Amino acid sequence: MTGVLGELLITAGVLVFLFLGWQLWFNDLVVGGRQQSEALELREQWGPDVDVPGEVDPASFGEPVVSAVPADREQFANLYIPRFGADYVRPVAEGVGTRAVLNTIGVGHYPGTQMPGEVGNFAVAAHRTTHGAPFNRIAELRIGDPIVVETADGWYTYRFRTLDYVPPSGVEVLNAVPAVADGQPTDRVITLTSCNPLFSDAERIIAYGVYDSWRPRSAGPPAEVTAALGNG
Repeated sequence: MTGVLGELLITAGVLVFLFLGWQLWFNDLVVGGRQQSEALELREQWGPDVDVPGEVDPASFGEPVVSAVPADREQFANLYIPRFGADYVRPVAEGVGTRAVLNTIGVGHYPGTQMPGEVGNFAVAAHRTTHGAPFNRIAELRIGDPIVVETADGWYTYRFRTLDYVPPSGVEVLNAVPAVADGQPTDRVITLTSCNPLFSDAERIIAYGVYDSWRPRSAGPPAEVTAALGNG
């Protein structure tokens, strides 16, 4: 009897291990692949890019175009982070609802924060584990890493600057000037938020980036994302 019980426990343990492996690894691969496909489908809806021959000074494109605020759950942008993988791209939708956005679409934009290219704080959230784990490698970002946002209007490149860690109540990171109450923004920044540590929501890991440049769709994509588009 003891031997049979032991075998049952071992079998149960193996099944639990296999389930966790499926949930935390294989399922993330499947969901992440679907999210990537949805992002590439979204850019197809925006139409083809037109490459400008030769080197172009980004300053020649003028001030970045700021899109209108999208409807709730509307997919309005794609996020490219080469540090997460040469072909990494995920769609961005309006809202940060767990079931409606983060568990399905992948990356959510905090309502009330600024839009890509707008002066202030373009703040987004995503999971680090499960549901495709779009921000699984957020702690690996290095100073200067490009964080590129694509919309129907064009491409907005930010550069990673620093990581921060705050309690779940630390919503001040979403302010127009992050962590500054009633601050008047003069810079364009991007804020990526996720849970920390891995497999826990005890605190939040925050990645900040600063605006670098923008280019309209007619100028073609920046060099940093060509691999994700199958051109590199």
